[in-house]
Amino acid sequence: MRVMLEGGIEMAEKHKPGEIAKKSGQYPIQGPRGGETGKERTVVKGEPFPPTPKKGQAYGTPDKTKH
Repeated sequence: MRVMLEGGIEMAEKHKPGEIAKKSGQYPIQGPRGGETGKERTVVKGEPFPPTPKKGQAYGTPDKTKH
């Protein structure tokens, strides 16, 4: 899912550690400026996102799981 900003600009999802997941999936860990780290975590709907390996990182748009 992408977020549409004013002027038609799209922005990818960004989730912080501790935030409650709205859907289950494989969430990629992003660096402080949004770059991919090559790592991901499985997060279950209704559960909080776990801490990231480094300060300033966040979780991006998930690959959906079938559960």
